[in-house]
Amino acid sequence: MSEKIKEEITEMADTNSVDVEIASNLTISEEVIGIIAGLAAAEVEGVSGMTLGFVDGINQMLGSNKKYSKGVKIELEGSEVTIDLFVIVRYGVKIPDVAFSIQNSVKSSVETMTGLKVKAVNINVQGVTFDKESKNIED
Repeated sequence: MSEKIKEEITEMADTNSVDVEIASNLTISEEVIGIIAGLAAAEVEGVSGMTLGFVDGINQMLGSNKKYSKGVKIELEGSEVTIDLFVIVRYGVKIPDVAFSIQNSVKSSVETMTGLKVKAVNINVQGVTFDKESKNIED
């Protein structure tokens, strides 16, 4: 913070001495953490998509719509979070490299945006997709 802003805040505090209590508790929904993790994983090169596990698939059919957090399972333990991701990778990529990149991206995003400590990011590769080859028609 610049010195000018600090001085202005100090002056305002001196002239208007009103005690303001700032909330010390912040609650972040598991769904929000799931969305952050899902978007971070989807941006990694080599990830074709996210998929639901068996139980989550049944829950979605019964009405639980988890569009952005699809393929993400969150377990909160105090201020620590464990994240399980169910991904589909593209054919031809090195799965260990993609998994490592996903772990780093998700951990960084979740810790930066939420302030929670990421205990583990578990990657479950559920499938492989093949890119459709485009056929060039030569005349």
